[in-house]
Amino acid sequence: MTQTQDTEILLGVTGGIAAYKSADLCSRLVRQGYGVTVVMTENATRFVTPLTFGSLSGRKVYTSMWDSQSVYDTRHIALAGQAHLIVVAPATANIIAKAAQGICDDLLSTILCGRKTDLLMAPAMNTQMWQNAATQRNIEFLVSRGVHLVGPSDGNLACGEIGPGRMSEPDEIIQRIKTLTGGTIV
Repeated sequence: MTQTQDTEILLGVTGGIAAYKSADLCSRLVRQGYGVTVVMTENATRFVTPLTFGSLSGRKVYTSMWDSQSVYDTRHIALAGQAHLIVVAPATANIIAKAAQGICDDLLSTILCGRKTDLLMAPAMNTQMWQNAATQRNIEFLVSRGVHLVGPSDGNLACGEIGPGRMSEPDEIIQRIKTLTGGTIV
């Protein structure tokens, strides 16, 4: 048994082409003994289906604050509270800006605003978006508030360009998760 056995990860998946890597990340985390709950933005569901993440995690996938039977559900508080670590992969320029500014217009951004646990973001976007002054300001602000980053890497991007903005590979993200949660690196 590894130290990952009772570690809960909340995996936030946003709308970028790198979302396919997040499915691999989810699968690897589960195989290593982590409990993984997935929260997807609406745009993320355009790249990978909730069914994919549900099958890989063995859990319900959350996509909206408004899909419960009750009039108002405080799942954003409960989901944030049960996680030992929140990981956003891919972290688009959009979710980075929302997190930096405290914008709460969907389930994931609301969870990020109400979190009490550590946050690890794996940025993924076009090089110009990554190098944009506003994105860099948002990153600096988040890091100054204790948010952890992994990547982005340099490489081939979906748009055909080569440069910084490529989401880190699942193995690199898992290594950072293990470091942050005290898990055994296998």
